[in-house]
Amino acid sequence: MSNEYFDLDAIHGDAAASDDSEDGPSKSAVKREHHGLQELAKQLLSLPRAELEQLALDAKTWEAINETSRIKDKRALARHYKRIANCLARLDQEPLKALLAKREQVERAENAMHHQLERWRERLIAEGDTALGEFVVDYPQAERQPLRALIRVAQRDAERGRPDGPRKLFRYLRELVRSA
Repeated sequence: MSNEYFDLDAIHGDAAASDDSEDGPSKSAVKREHHGLQELAKQLLSLPRAELEQLALDAKTWEAINETSRIKDKRALARHYKRIANCLARLDQEPLKALLAKREQVERAENAMHHQLERWRERLIAEGDTALGEFVVDYPQAERQPLRALIRVAQRDAERGRPDGPRKLFRYLRELVRSA
């Protein structure tokens, strides 16, 4: 057969095929986006109800969120995340993403403070009055005498392998830093 009877480009629409590939995102990109929405749905469900109420969610999304507590099977829950992801795809996700980013930032700051307080506690137990002097310089609202007494108890309990003294010292440091 010769090509003069069949113009394959015209039959299959070569130009149309190239336009289809440029019209929208690839299948892989759509799947990645949908998986991202499913992760967003999981994060959404981990938020407290009071924070969810700040978001502008439609009735279908609220219905899906409310049904979540009844689902116990892991496979059904995975399908449910897909349902919520579909609901989220129709909504503006920026307020939700902003809320999640803000929560993550607060969590990182709290973790950093927690680690800093653990380092101070360890230094205060190990170095005693030397570290106490530096701590009071950084936190002038700290009272030396109660803090010194807590350090002595924590040192004694740490030597004996008891966690009570170091815990009390940590709680005191945490309250002191939070009140500052």
